[in-house]
Amino acid sequence: MDAEQMKARAGDDGIEFFFAMFVDMDGKPCAKLVPAASIDAVLEDGAGFAGFAAGHMGQTPADPDIMAVPDPASYTPVPWQPGLAVLQCDPHVEGEPWPYAPRVVLRRQLAALADRGLVLKTGVEAEYFLVRRTPGGGIELADELDTMAKPCYDVKGLSRMYDHLSTVSRYANQLGWGNYANDHEDANGQFEQNLTYADALTTADRLIFFRYMVHTLAHAAGMAATFMPKPFEHLTGNGLHAHASLWSADDQPLFAADDDPRGLGLSPMAYEFMAGVLDHAPAMCAVTCPTVNSYKRMGVGAPASGATWAPAYAAYGGNNRTVMLRVPEGGRFENRGVDGSANPYLAFTVMLAAGLDGVDHGKDPGDPLDENLYTADPADLAARGIRAMPATLAHAVDELVGDDVLRRALGTVRDGDYVDYFAQVKREEFRAYHAVVSGWEVQRYLTLF
Repeated sequence: MDAEQMKARAGDDGIEFFFAMFVDMDGKPCAKLVPAASIDAVLEDGAGFAGFAAGHMGQTPADPDIMAVPDPASYTPVPWQPGLAVLQCDPHVEGEPWPYAPRVVLRRQLAALADRGLVLKTGVEAEYFLVRRTPGGGIELADELDTMAKPCYDVKGLSRMYDHLSTVSRYANQLGWGNYANDHEDANGQFEQNLTYADALTTADRLIFFRYMVHTLAHAAGMAATFMPKPFEHLTGNGLHAHASLWSADDQPLFAADDDPRGLGLSPMAYEFMAGVLDHAPAMCAVTCPTVNSYKRMGVGAPASGATWAPAYAAYGGNNRTVMLRVPEGGRFENRGVDGSANPYLAFTVMLAAGLDGVDHGKDPGDPLDENLYTADPADLAARGIRAMPATLAHAVDELVGDDVLRRALGTVRDGDYVDYFAQVKREEFRAYHAVVSGWEVQRYLTLF
């Protein structure tokens, strides 16, 4: 859809205002409210933002404005707010795409992929909790009756949140996104809503809008939604399982094969791509699991429901939910090593770069694993060359800065490489977290010595 087509559709939809929106490194949506009468100027020149104030965008207070230039193809009417539409934007500075902007980073990687005659298609499974704030500043589940030991798929829990879930589903389908399933997830108060796959940029744009929609509707109902990886220490965390496949420019699937000797319905290219993702998994983690809280979801003991459902090792298998890369059916794989805090633009960028490295070098992931990795002997897995996921954000960032493939994919910025800027921000985040003395420490050490 070009600008004129977008304006015509907006007119038909009765749009009076637009949110010109972009996200920072952390995935925080930022926007300006633009009257429809002013949209021509914004489409041409962009909406101006003080980048330093917007978040982690590689700017200081002395820098020129970020101009957020709308992408007409991202036009999305806001179903619950008639007269309003969202346009996702590509930030520019002084007329050039701003290389610190996550959407710009992914766009560049997808353009290079298009030069190969290839298209990346992705789909995500967005998990979140519905909670309420407590008077003491904590959180509790919004549904006080959701107390089952194994609540996954519980129809009563679905029924109590029917109004919220059905409204989100209705709006997603109204937008043409193809919501095909909604369920109560493994943890009390946790839900998942699934959308049909699309090209990677469209999927990333939709996820940003989906999070915004879920937050807004939850607040309107007196609740709060959280995509935080591990909001409750005793419950399963929030994943963002990302399904991926490569397609030709004329829309032919390249990951499917009926004659797969390993029996998973995958082509040689698919195996090479997965091998690349596994090889770069520890470094990817800094981007796909980008918060200190992320590592409380992975590699720990089972929560109250009995399983973390998060990968502890870089491995692949068929319909095995203990591995990082699961193959639920032929033609695609599911990356379970992405969590609810991931910025989808950056996550898709590193996953694509890692996968293409596997394709370019003809890598082989070995045979699929069908064992339960949650109960496997870590020493045995290490002896077999199966690597554990990083223990903390600090460990993951150390892996990332040493990965030349991901360094090149994330690109250069004015002060060097984007990877180093990302690492600086994340190391400061880890140091701030590590400086806090927790209640656990006081309880364990106060009178121990």
